[in-house]
Amino acid sequence: MSMETATLAGGCFWCLEAVFERLAGVSRVVSGYSGGTVPDPSYEAVCSGETGHAEAVQIEFDPEVISFRDLLEVFFAIHDPTTQDRQGGDVGSQYRSAIFYQSGSQLAASHQTIAELERGDIWPAPFVTQVTRFEDFYAAEGHHQDYYQRNAQQPYCRMVIDPKLAKLRERFAARLADDG
Repeated sequence: MSMETATLAGGCFWCLEAVFERLAGVSRVVSGYSGGTVPDPSYEAVCSGETGHAEAVQIEFDPEVISFRDLLEVFFAIHDPTTQDRQGGDVGSQYRSAIFYQSGSQLAASHQTIAELERGDIWPAPFVTQVTRFEDFYAAEGHHQDYYQRNAQQPYCRMVIDPKLAKLRERFAARLADDG
């Protein structure tokens, strides 16, 4: 089995992690930081906006089961790619929409998917999603990993993550893992 890796940023990494870990073909999702200038930043440093990192997830997936393009379709359905440096109440450059491509095929799929979705007139404004070459990824601190699994009853999880999971189940039921 030949696994691939995708690195995506679209708001709080807790939300992205909770969504992507439920997809068939995804073997691992890690919350962390990508796209910045400081090696191995802390959550507090990233939140200051001074490191340049985005909260991101790194997704290990089997392209024989789920394609990078499939991941992008889910990605664009669960966050707003038209808001600069924000997702809902989360504001700052660390919450930007970004794809950190790791191959020429990921770059092509990113541009093609964005172009098709923008032509579809689904969103009220143009996409601001950055498509940037992957350079680094730093795993977030342990208490940020599997956050939803451990804190599903917390208000943030119920108000922000639960609706994303409901949308996932409604729009992408065929792509869910058996335990998704």
